[in-house]
Amino acid sequence: MKKMAVGLQLYTLRDELERDFEQVMQKVAEIGYAGVEFAGYYGYSPERLRNLMDRLSLMTISSHVGVNRLRHHLEEEIDMNAALGSRFVVCPGIAALEAMPLPEAAAFLEDCGRRFADRGIAFGFHNHSIEFTDMYAGERWFDAFFGSTSPAYMKSELDVCWVAHGGCDPVEYLQKYAGRVPLIHLKDMRRSADGQVETVELGRGDMDLPAVLAAAEAAGTEWLVVEQDDCTGPALESVSVSRAWLRERGY
Repeated sequence: MKKMAVGLQLYTLRDELERDFEQVMQKVAEIGYAGVEFAGYYGYSPERLRNLMDRLSLMTISSHVGVNRLRHHLEEEIDMNAALGSRFVVCPGIAALEAMPLPEAAAFLEDCGRRFADRGIAFGFHNHSIEFTDMYAGERWFDAFFGSTSPAYMKSELDVCWVAHGGCDPVEYLQKYAGRVPLIHLKDMRRSADGQVETVELGRGDMDLPAVLAAAEAAGTEWLVVEQDDCTGPALESVSVSRAWLRERGY
């Protein structure tokens, strides 16, 4: 079985990247991440960004592309990600789905998936907790959505932390959708006494991450994409701690 690779969702470093994009990207490579997932391109052209990625020996795993961009700038996003060599493009969630009914949302995103597939790019959907707390026709929204879309055009980038936050077991969902989850967002969370949740460095929270890793590997996941929504200290230090935690476990 092929060992899962480790990448970073760049949203974690959003403030640092705004200040000095290229220096921060070099730090990401030095920390030991094999690839990155974009959440915006910071004004770079496809050619300039691809040259930087090649120079740093970083792979472009994926890009998060919101509904507005998919609706109004789809060809531009397809061209950008083809130029970057992206394996995947991911819609980052239903919050931006303009209150579309589920059947309409599923049809729209599956059509996007077909368009990306024409250029050799797989398309996926990233969850938050709402997809596990909202219901549709007696099912959890997440299950109803994936049950109505084709595995050929709609993959899951399962955010295991948000699955748990939504009251479900990410291990069970990795098992349920095995073969359809090429990427996961790997993050840890800690609940305070008053019920508030904060994302923390891997291994410092309440998630059973070893069980998640085992389930992801069994499910055929290719990339562990580290993300920490908010960091209490310097974000580069946080992503370095998380990378070290994974390295200690053979990743």
